[in-house]
Amino acid sequence: MPVRNLLSSLLIGAVASARSMTPMASIAAARLAGRRTPGQLVLLDRPLFKFGALAMGIAELLGDKMKTAPDRTVFLGLLARVMSAGIAGAALAPRGREGAGAAVAVTTAVPLAYATLGARKQAMARIGQTRSGLIEDALIVTAGIAVVALALTPRRR
Repeated sequence: MPVRNLLSSLLIGAVASARSMTPMASIAAARLAGRRTPGQLVLLDRPLFKFGALAMGIAELLGDKMKTAPDRTVFLGLLARVMSAGIAGAALAPRGREGAGAAVAVTTAVPLAYATLGARKQAMARIGQTRSGLIEDALIVTAGIAVVALALTPRRR
């Protein structure tokens, strides 16, 4: 199977490196709109999960601007990235390749978390925590929505 078939999984892993909950929130929003992911994951059909993922995505965006927000590379931050990237990577992979999609997303998210943290710290030094966070939010949320939208299958009629 060509690597390009797992491109969406790789890209959603990159999104998870900067915002751990954005991949799941993007997929949850798409599922609420009736769109289907290529990979089969029963978890995505549970209303509690969909609304919970949206709430966690919003909470992360708000919490990131707090002075007490931990770095994304602390243990719990990396764990959240592994879980979110794995689930989202599997959901965006072709059916039957969910495991490979999860692996690609996770192996992208974890090392990039260190790179995106470095970039964020440089931006914070230049323009402050809130402004740099809002810019990062805009870029990452847009990227998450775009990756998910391009990977989804059309609505069933």
